[in-house]
Amino acid sequence: MSRPLTLRSATTDDLGWIYELRHRVYAQELGQHAPNSEGRLVDGLDGDNVYLIAARGPVRVGFVSVTPPWAGRYGLDKYLTREELPLLDEADVFEVRLLTVEPDARSGAAAALLMYAALRWAASRGGRRVVAMGRADLVSMYRAAGLQPVGRTVQSGAVAFEVLTGEVAELTQGTLGLRHTATLARLAAGVDWQLDASFAPRPDGCEHGGASFTAIGTDFRTLDRRREVVAADVLDAWFAPAPGTLAVLAEDPGWVARTSPPTGAEGLLAEIAAVRGLPVQTLAAGAGSSDLIFRAFGRWLTPASRVLLMDPGYGEYAHVTERVIGCRVDRFRLRREEDWRIDPARLSAVVANQEYDLVVVVNPNNPTGRHAPAAELRAVIASAPVRTRWWIDEAYLGYVDPAESLAPFAAADPRAVVCTSMSKTYALSGVRAAYLVAEPETAAEIRQWTPPWTVGLPAQLAAVAALRDPGYYADRLAHTHRLRRQLAADLAGVDASVLVEESVANFLTLTLPTGGPSAAALVAQCRRHDVYLRDLSPLSTAYEERTVRVAVRDRAENARIVAAYRAALTALRTTPATPATPLGTARAAEVAR
Repeated sequence: MSRPLTLRSATTDDLGWIYELRHRVYAQELGQHAPNSEGRLVDGLDGDNVYLIAARGPVRVGFVSVTPPWAGRYGLDKYLTREELPLLDEADVFEVRLLTVEPDARSGAAAALLMYAALRWAASRGGRRVVAMGRADLVSMYRAAGLQPVGRTVQSGAVAFEVLTGEVAELTQGTLGLRHTATLARLAAGVDWQLDASFAPRPDGCEHGGASFTAIGTDFRTLDRRREVVAADVLDAWFAPAPGTLAVLAEDPGWVARTSPPTGAEGLLAEIAAVRGLPVQTLAAGAGSSDLIFRAFGRWLTPASRVLLMDPGYGEYAHVTERVIGCRVDRFRLRREEDWRIDPARLSAVVANQEYDLVVVVNPNNPTGRHAPAAELRAVIASAPVRTRWWIDEAYLGYVDPAESLAPFAAADPRAVVCTSMSKTYALSGVRAAYLVAEPETAAEIRQWTPPWTVGLPAQLAAVAALRDPGYYADRLAHTHRLRRQLAADLAGVDASVLVEESVANFLTLTLPTGGPSAAALVAQCRRHDVYLRDLSPLSTAYEERTVRVAVRDRAENARIVAAYRAALTALRTTPATPATPLGTARAAEVAR
């Protein structure tokens, strides 16, 4: 039986073979470059790109190169200006290059698996589109795989190439025929996948979400594992719900479980209206914010709709607008050099110059942890085109100041809608409760499209009891801030080269130094200690595969986070590093550039 095909990142030991194979294929076989006496071809992008290797045991059979946008340059820059190919200026474009396979391995799956590996690597770093050069005489093959010519042809030596591009998600399915889960499972069984990106995309196509419950057991047979796993990859509250909430759920659990709730959560909506000082007709309830997002966006948006998202931002919004509905989505890039804050003047200018149907702002933002003052957002919305609707997600506002809410503004202005989850600040993630605030006509439309009994009785009872105990939650949120500050100080003391940034909410971020281990590597090492952190790379290329989000837990679990982090960094320092060289695109020898 032949060995399985291994897909892995290149090490320094692979570079000599890569340069030699490139010379054999691109100089001697294709005539793209002149042969040289050394028998090696070295690329000017080496050091900025990443090579991925396909091998059977010790025998290498192929490689591909991927160049991420933060490298600052692409192979295509040698042939075209950015004015000629403005696609290269987009922040989430990865270049796939030099897909090269040994002659005796070209009839197998190595080429397709290398291309698939490049796409998964790009997706795990926030890539949404790839660009590549493909031989002009093989354009039909590229089209069949999902790549599309952009209308630019370049000449390199004796070979003419078409510039091609495609969406990462679509290409991932098309490259290996992965439209069916059975195909994916069959391929996975025959591949030794050693990349830090997962082999399979999530079934729903959404790359966000924590993995800690998988470690506990999604079949609920090993729930005792919850005491061993530190779930710092999700932003659930570290504290219990209010005593009154626990009491109402425990008083008669049999009745709570078997009884149908009020059809439209009328009592919950009345309580929200009283506590928030809002007219009840401006409210709609949901089984968590995701329920409201899917319901409202599915009602308002179509594939023809134009949407603007903050980047970095909460991944659910990109998933719903791009993957579920298929909207035309733009991104407003938040900048590290501006401390990830929303520049109101720049946002106003972008919205004024485009015809957006919807703009989404998470405030405070997850994952950047920054808060935009309510007065600034009100001014931006007021100056925007009347046709543009604004969705303001205030899931984390309780950590700042409820007075900063735009809910009163949204209750009177048809351009604004505020969505508030009760998961994060009320410790109700498990029961799922949220509400939406909009002017009465918009709120009535959402209620009309809400199925009866959407919010279960446990959630309605828990949420009402939680709203009636503001003092308890004020104390817990204040303690969360103290825990976050201490956790940040303890993590900063482990390694001064790692940037520790606090949010205004219940999390912080760690940004590893350039040239050091990747966020994925750090997350994987911490999982060896049952500590689960969140690699932010899939959410945005702005993180340059170096940033991890850490949820605040209680004192004991925070100590475990610090210990696991220290151990992980020690292990990563003693592990041989792989060259930080992004990749490029092509396809076996025939596709080579």
